[in-house]
Amino acid sequence: MENAPAAAIILAAGKGTRMKSARPKVLHPLAGKALLGHAIDAVAALNPQALCVVIRHEREAVAQYVNSYCPQAILADQDEIPGTGRAVQCALEKLAEQGQLSGTVVITSGDVPLLESSTLEKMLQTHQGAGNQVTVLTTQVPDPSGYGRVIRSETGAVSAIVEDRDCQETQRQIREINAGIYAFDAQFLIQALSGLGTDNDQGEVYLTDTIAIAAGNGRAGAYLLDDYMQAEGCNDRVQLAGLHREYNRRILNQLMKDGVSIIDPETTWIEKSVTIAADAVILPGCDLHGNTAIGAGAEVGPFTSLRDVKVGEGARARRCDLQAVNLASGSNHCCETNL
Repeated sequence: MENAPAAAIILAAGKGTRMKSARPKVLHPLAGKALLGHAIDAVAALNPQALCVVIRHEREAVAQYVNSYCPQAILADQDEIPGTGRAVQCALEKLAEQGQLSGTVVITSGDVPLLESSTLEKMLQTHQGAGNQVTVLTTQVPDPSGYGRVIRSETGAVSAIVEDRDCQETQRQIREINAGIYAFDAQFLIQALSGLGTDNDQGEVYLTDTIAIAAGNGRAGAYLLDDYMQAEGCNDRVQLAGLHREYNRRILNQLMKDGVSIIDPETTWIEKSVTIAADAVILPGCDLHGNTAIGAGAEVGPFTSLRDVKVGEGARARRCDLQAVNLASGSNHCCETNL
């Protein structure tokens, strides 16, 4: 994109204890890809000069995934000092080894799989157009509990972000929340973080404390996102299932708008990498994965699972569990009769 960021930083160092899993939270799969993979895709589309992932918990597993999925990414290790502010400092120190950092730095999280690159592009345009030192992605949610609240002045300007644990009672009523996604001027960020401490309820270095500093300079802004689900993070398996359901719903809706008949969206699961031509029909109970491609007029299902399968035009695949095969155009394949 035009005016691509100097760097993108993905925060992926947390334990994710509420997942109650031996697997790091950011490596839990959603629609065929780890949560962290979705985050990498979103920022990589911005063509940043450098992409840095901050890691700590289950370091080796996360590092191995990043090196495999995005070999050009830089890994930064967060030390024992807690907090998002410290995580970003560790990333900046690692990036500094590559040379002087100048321009815009985008910061996001490894557990927001619905975040779209187009949203990041709009945030960047807002940030660069206004000449802000920081622009925070905000959204209004039905229940803001647990989120940092966006504090605005009487004129509507962003003045601060207050973490949920540190909120006064009146501030808890605010529904506009910090999505944990930012665009910063690199030099401002480096200087602002150097002066932060841990004087808060969590005893952490809060990245959000930089907002008040920029606001004091009259150069803090926000990009308000209408689609609040894009900012939804994943803290436990209930949220993971909800995010997967919403992600799948969006894929199915787009396919139907493009001319695909999906008879029962409630029982149909399709990964984003799957391609389906117009006038294909997907019957109930289907899950389609990987590089599966379904031709025009083909009929898949009911109760069919396909991975990396090519279904030719007008072909039919029903009650099948197939992987890496080609079904010829006009053919009829049913596992119950082709065993």
